[in-house]
Amino acid sequence: MKIRAKIVLGAVSVLILSGVFFTGFSAGSHHRTSEEQVTAVTNKDNPSVVSQADFAPFWKVWNIMDQKFPGADKISAQDRVYGAIKGLVASTGDPYSVFFPPQDSKNFSDTISGSFEGIGMEVGIKDKVLTVIAPLKGTPAEKAGILPGDKILKINGKTTEDMSVDQAVTIIRGPKGTSVTLSMYREGKSKPNDVVVTRDVIDVPTIDAKLRPDGVYVISLYSFSATSATLMEKALEDFSKSGSKQLVLDLRGNPGGYLDSAVDMASFFLPEGDTIVTEDFGKNGSPKIYRSKGFDLLDMKNIKVAVLVDKGSASASEILSGALQQHNVAPLIGETTYGKGSVQEVLDVTKDTTMKITVAKWLTPNGSWISEHGLKPDIAVTVSDKDIANHVDPVLNRALEYFKTGK
Repeated sequence: MKIRAKIVLGAVSVLILSGVFFTGFSAGSHHRTSEEQVTAVTNKDNPSVVSQADFAPFWKVWNIMDQKFPGADKISAQDRVYGAIKGLVASTGDPYSVFFPPQDSKNFSDTISGSFEGIGMEVGIKDKVLTVIAPLKGTPAEKAGILPGDKILKINGKTTEDMSVDQAVTIIRGPKGTSVTLSMYREGKSKPNDVVVTRDVIDVPTIDAKLRPDGVYVISLYSFSATSATLMEKALEDFSKSGSKQLVLDLRGNPGGYLDSAVDMASFFLPEGDTIVTEDFGKNGSPKIYRSKGFDLLDMKNIKVAVLVDKGSASASEILSGALQQHNVAPLIGETTYGKGSVQEVLDVTKDTTMKITVAKWLTPNGSWISEHGLKPDIAVTVSDKDIANHVDPVLNRALEYFKTGK
């Protein structure tokens, strides 16, 4: 049964909050012949796959583990099958496609639906290095000074080289009050720095909205959850009632979420029929174009909008900001975004296992695929360590200047 959810999460993204088919494998006797072992593997949906693959090495390795590995008796047959399925999905070479065994499946489900214990940041693989996409607001990760783009070289002294995201999540997650040590490298620094982070209960933030004393209305969106569009609608209604004509949409550190939420939010700003995003399924199907529903919530002719972005703005954030930028609704101010242009679908495999698999790449309204390159801001602003230490926000300040000067 399919979970009805398309997600455009950043990188191999799993929030470190609580921690984050191929059927018919038959584990039999060690003494089966290669021919018997091959025929034990079935795929009822595609029988020809059996004739195209030699499963004898699989069973040979299975037997070698039993004969040579000291702890083989402690690895259940089912766990071996789960490990094999993980490898099967990994054979795609796509870092965004992941199989989740029961506990990982539960962690992933919890991650996108509630509050948890952990450190509160999202990580992914970028340039083959485990990288922070974004720490969430108010979390231990943010309070520890972790920033988008920080590279995680070691976790509790263990190198992250060749470590998958779900493996990293398993090590980093843990109960409230315990700590984890991350060896971090930040661009521009001469050497890595160890950061000790104490885990806590994490409530995933969604949105903040306020009217500044200078009349500028600021909406900060932290995730694209199932309720984000409803919360955004309420914030925009409050903006309209406030009498303000200047709106800042802050998507910095927003790692993404549900595709439908991004489409609905873009529909608050764009007239009906404007292209928001296109899903390109390649040879697996015709492209699907998502167009604005034209909710007509705002008087777009009489307001100015600016969108704030940084290297932690990923996937759904890039869909929304790209649509507003390329339809000339709002300039992007800040840093180049993360660059994640693919769509994943979450599917049930068994009653207690799931997989997240890439089903398409998505294109901005002008037909660009932004993976790895990100969206370039119209107005580039760099935030220095001094700015952070002094609690100065040059990106927001530049947006305020844009409202005054128009450039």
